[in-house]
Amino acid sequence: MSLPATRGSGRTGWSPGFLVKLALIALVDALGVYAVLAAWSAESWGLLAAMVALLLVANWAYFSKRALPLKYILPGLAFLLVYQVYVVAYTGYVAFTNYGDGHNSTKEQAIEALLVQNERRVENSPSSPLTVVAQGDTLGFAIVSPEGVVEAGTADEPLAVVDGATVEADRVTALPGYEVLEYAAVLERQQEVTDLRVAVSEDPNDGSIRTQDARTGYVFTSTLTYDAASDTMTDTTTGATYTPNDDGQFEAADGSTLPVGWRVLVGLDNFVTAFGDDRYAGPFGKILLWTFAFAVISVASTFLLGLFLAIAFNDARLRGRRIYRTLVILPYAIPGFLAALLWSGLLNRSYGFVNQVLFGGAEIPWLTDPLLAKLAVLGVNLWLGFPYMFLICTGALQSLPGDVLEAAKIDGAGRWRTWRSITLPLLLVATAPLLISSFAFNFNNFTLIYMLTGGGPRFDDASVPLGHTDILISMVYSVSGLDGTAAKDYGLASALSIVIFLVVATISAVAFRRTRSLEEIA
Repeated sequence: MSLPATRGSGRTGWSPGFLVKLALIALVDALGVYAVLAAWSAESWGLLAAMVALLLVANWAYFSKRALPLKYILPGLAFLLVYQVYVVAYTGYVAFTNYGDGHNSTKEQAIEALLVQNERRVENSPSSPLTVVAQGDTLGFAIVSPEGVVEAGTADEPLAVVDGATVEADRVTALPGYEVLEYAAVLERQQEVTDLRVAVSEDPNDGSIRTQDARTGYVFTSTLTYDAASDTMTDTTTGATYTPNDDGQFEAADGSTLPVGWRVLVGLDNFVTAFGDDRYAGPFGKILLWTFAFAVISVASTFLLGLFLAIAFNDARLRGRRIYRTLVILPYAIPGFLAALLWSGLLNRSYGFVNQVLFGGAEIPWLTDPLLAKLAVLGVNLWLGFPYMFLICTGALQSLPGDVLEAAKIDGAGRWRTWRSITLPLLLVATAPLLISSFAFNFNNFTLIYMLTGGGPRFDDASVPLGHTDILISMVYSVSGLDGTAAKDYGLASALSIVIFLVVATISAVAFRRTRSLEEIA
């Protein structure tokens, strides 16, 4: 946007539009700088580079006269890169790593965690008068060494000498740069205080200061020692030496490993596990077939019921069509997760409305029998999905060209012939892309499965928490360990996510090719 001249003033001025744009770009830059700093502190260099590039492009696009088209498409492109491309790329990266429980961090962080987790108090070590201090919300310790020197530090900063401290009765009462906590404040954060470790020095092998009573500090050192030169970890109590292996763990000569590892690339191991490990291969095959069946039957049943009702309510001879249409779309107005929870209660074996009222108190295991649970899932999804199909079919039927239908009638075509040769092809041209998207949605309909059955009932012969109504996406959730029923394995879960992506993408591509043939027929 150019800077318009202010008439009669002899100088240029900024238009209100330019000022608004300047304020918005300043806000975007501020948020972008915050994201860059967060990525820098997390050492996420790829994300940092992407954010810097987006900020530079945004400022160039909105302050350049040559980038008019980019001004309109840049926001969409930015969200696409951040929320789609980056997510897919990162998921693909994780699929080739061992990211999960025991392998959550970098090697340096794993070494630090191992040294901390194996700490013991140094025998006959002197105690030091200790004071709990704080820097903002960050707790720290201040101690008086046997030489009378005051040192202070936090969980992130090792002990360092602090000048200007006030010491009374061998205890710090005031400390520059820190707030000395009162007894009541220490009690409020008692668990944090007892869990706090303040490193003695930059070398983790020197140990750390800990306390149990918030008044006396003791030096704790790890039973493990790390030698950076040889890249080995040694257990001082047993003398065992551990060296890094290809799986991101420290391993001894006898094959034993230390519990904390780090992320490493493992190639196709996760895919081999998904298709070759008996724990996952058997359930995976059953779940894959059920996922296809669930998606196909859901799309077919909701489309046929929605189409039937659309045809019925599209007849001008039917009175009260508006009322009927309003009643039909009511299930669509209820949030999906809430409707699934509602049906979970209605289908309860012991006190559900369906068993107690409709079946006279019978205890039909709708959600605990493998076959009935699948039928229940399909039935509830039909109830949730047919209003959407009803709406799109109603719109498609009302948009059909009347002259084509009238020409068919003049040519002597009957109702069935007109429906089969004209109405249905034209209807499919309008609805086929939506049917494809409905298939993709049901293929990944995590909410219904999780809220209605939780994937159960569980397989009797499976050693992993998977069940008869699990679909691939709920299997990914269970394998990831986010539900707390199994150890976290993000690498395997990401590998399964890639499989889902490839399946849905392939089916969608084939279906869209078929849609083109329908357009040619129409």
